[in-house]
Amino acid sequence: MRCQTLKLYYLLFFIITLSLSHSANSKSLLHLRRGASISVEDNTFITSPDNSFTCGFYAIPGSNPCWFAIWFTNSKDKTVVWTANRDRPVNSQGSRVSIGGDGTMVLTDVDGSIKWQTNTTSTDDVAAAELLNSGNLVLKNTRGHIFWQSFDFPTDTLLPSQTLTKNKRLVSSLRKGSFESGYFNLYFGNDNVLSSIFDCPETSSIYWPNPNYDIYKNGRTNYNSSRIAFLDDVGMFRSSDKLKANASDKGFGIKRRLAIDHDGNIRIHSLINSTGLWMITWQAISQPCEVHGVCGTNGICVYAPTPKCICTPGYEMNDPSDWIAGCKPTFKEALLSSPVNFLELSQTDYFGFDLYFRPNFTLEACRELCLGDTRCKAFTYRTWGNGHCYVKSALFNGIMSLDFPGSTYIKLPRSVQVSKPSIFHGSSITCDSREAEILVDSLSMYHFNRRTVRWVYIYSFCGALGAIELIFVVLGWWFLFKKHGVPASVEAGYCMISSQFRRFNYGELKKATNNFREELGRGSSGIVYKGVLADDRVVAVKRLGDVFQGQDEFWAEMTTVGKINHINLVRMWGFCSERRHRLLVYEYVDNMSLDKHIFNSSFLGWKQRFAVALGTAKGLAYLHNECLEWVIHCDVKPENILLDIEFQPKIADFGLAKLSQRDGPGSKISKIRGTQGYMAPDWALNLPITAKVDVYSYGVVVLELIKGIKLSNWAVDDTDDDEIPLKTFGMTVKEKVQCGNSSWVDSIVDQRLEGRFSRNQAATLIGIGLSCVEENRTKRPTMASVIQTLLECEDETEMQNPDKL
Repeated sequence: MRCQTLKLYYLLFFIITLSLSHSANSKSLLHLRRGASISVEDNTFITSPDNSFTCGFYAIPGSNPCWFAIWFTNSKDKTVVWTANRDRPVNSQGSRVSIGGDGTMVLTDVDGSIKWQTNTTSTDDVAAAELLNSGNLVLKNTRGHIFWQSFDFPTDTLLPSQTLTKNKRLVSSLRKGSFESGYFNLYFGNDNVLSSIFDCPETSSIYWPNPNYDIYKNGRTNYNSSRIAFLDDVGMFRSSDKLKANASDKGFGIKRRLAIDHDGNIRIHSLINSTGLWMITWQAISQPCEVHGVCGTNGICVYAPTPKCICTPGYEMNDPSDWIAGCKPTFKEALLSSPVNFLELSQTDYFGFDLYFRPNFTLEACRELCLGDTRCKAFTYRTWGNGHCYVKSALFNGIMSLDFPGSTYIKLPRSVQVSKPSIFHGSSITCDSREAEILVDSLSMYHFNRRTVRWVYIYSFCGALGAIELIFVVLGWWFLFKKHGVPASVEAGYCMISSQFRRFNYGELKKATNNFREELGRGSSGIVYKGVLADDRVVAVKRLGDVFQGQDEFWAEMTTVGKINHINLVRMWGFCSERRHRLLVYEYVDNMSLDKHIFNSSFLGWKQRFAVALGTAKGLAYLHNECLEWVIHCDVKPENILLDIEFQPKIADFGLAKLSQRDGPGSKISKIRGTQGYMAPDWALNLPITAKVDVYSYGVVVLELIKGIKLSNWAVDDTDDDEIPLKTFGMTVKEKVQCGNSSWVDSIVDQRLEGRFSRNQAATLIGIGLSCVEENRTKRPTMASVIQTLLECEDETEMQNPDKL
């Protein structure tokens, strides 16, 4: 038995060594000289001097098509940033790229046909191709003069130091995981404004910046002629139309890319070196359903709660693999000749295609207007003032939103019996999310002739050898871990490494907390205890009250909340759902909650307060826009903002609004949540609860950070001790700002700081705080815009003391 074990070990060692020797055959070049070439079979790549980027043949695993591309070397999925032949892939066998004698770089397919080439000529003194540290592939001569560069021909990505000008545009991929050109474009229009447009053969529609506003209300200007945009090395995105955006991790030393993604949104992605994964650090559109065309004609984008597409009732998908293709009628009758009914879709609108607009119109008059026009497919009635009527000639990409004050009435033949989708009744839906396959130009291209048939045998042999290797590795793993009885603790440790989230049993947590002895704090949702797990991790265990749902529902919600991970959110390590026990296990945060550091003698300095405001905004922006499933906190307050050992903020209890029992089957929060003094007026007005309730609470926290005391203690000046409501205080502040009273900033900031603070930062924070606590929620900013404003003054170093002025 022992000999057999040794033989198995030696065989495994031999196979792994053979595998490594195969991978070692790949070659890296810093230059591809004139007259030289590389082929798919060569396994040769051009790399940048710092090894950040790689250029060569790129194939999607399991598929035959191949592209000549540039990608991030150290990203986990080898993220492609440029392709020469995005719409004309070549064969993954026999294809070649070369620099000919005339200095032209040429990509040829297996049959010798040219699929792509540079626009260089014989008069250009091209010596070699080189991949720069910026990710730019260039053709240059011996003196360093560049004749051609990939930066001039972007695909869907803009890299730092690469410019987007009036003659260039970024074009999204057709679908996730493909390279084909899609329908979303980022470009400079004739009005000199950087814009995004959905542009398919049937329809074109600009969706960013917001087409409902004019240029200046969108914060842009068309008084420029340079038409240039770029992403710099610190994560700042700028364009000549006065667009300014910042990555939330602004700073040097981070690999970033700006891309127009397959869903039409423009985002800055930052590479996490430790994992090789990407993190979204800025996006242009916070609500994905606002992207025109994402669900196609006759489709509707809904939040359930993540964005999904459904067809308008009475319609079905044109292409089950592609929502952008939209939906087609299920009925054959013409709306012109058959009796019709109207189906109401509440809180639903469709982009554009208005035949008529009639303000101050009745619902019945709007209905008659649609009935009287054969071109009318539906009408939208907005309940603003006396009512507004919009008669639609097409149903282009509908959007269902709780914020939309109106309904759309779909015209359908009376013979068609349809009902509203379940989403309109408040419950969730499941939509088809299949992706279309990657298409190639010609199938006949990939039938091998006699010259290439021998490659079939070679690759078949290599594939068989790889399969045998995989079998032996799996057998070895099974033999080592099962036959030799590796302790369960090792298996548990492996699971913890692969997934930092687990389910605890009640006995474990009872032991870890020493029978729930050391209490850290308590609130409306439960009591928090300090504990130490078996692996010596210090944790905070929250014992929830009896208001949380049953075991199955709790488990389902926890699998979502447990995946949420951000530096400014308290990390959840796991949970317990056992009989009547509901417990959450969090990382232990050293410096307690924010209220302990601003409402007593242990107060924070100005830099720490500004960092808390910025970090809290980043955490909330992640919850609202970037995590796997949108989360509204509903109880943002200093007690729920914890400070780590470096006094960086971490938001706690961010999943409790999601975990709480709802009154109905849908995702609408019907039970009032929050803490008096921090609750938005939306609750009292019985408005649909959106992320703007968190924005309001954040504004109160920011104003308390500035003043250093609870809002209930605020007074207008030192001679008046009467308590002033927040609304009155805000009006007073605005009056003083308008009067140009510069000393007012010093009078409002926490006197314990003794004037040691940045006036510019203080004024910015006060402005943000007041805008966040607007009663009209449409006037409150998004957390993404708050971050951008704060980042613009983050580097402010002015620390003035009025006594020394």
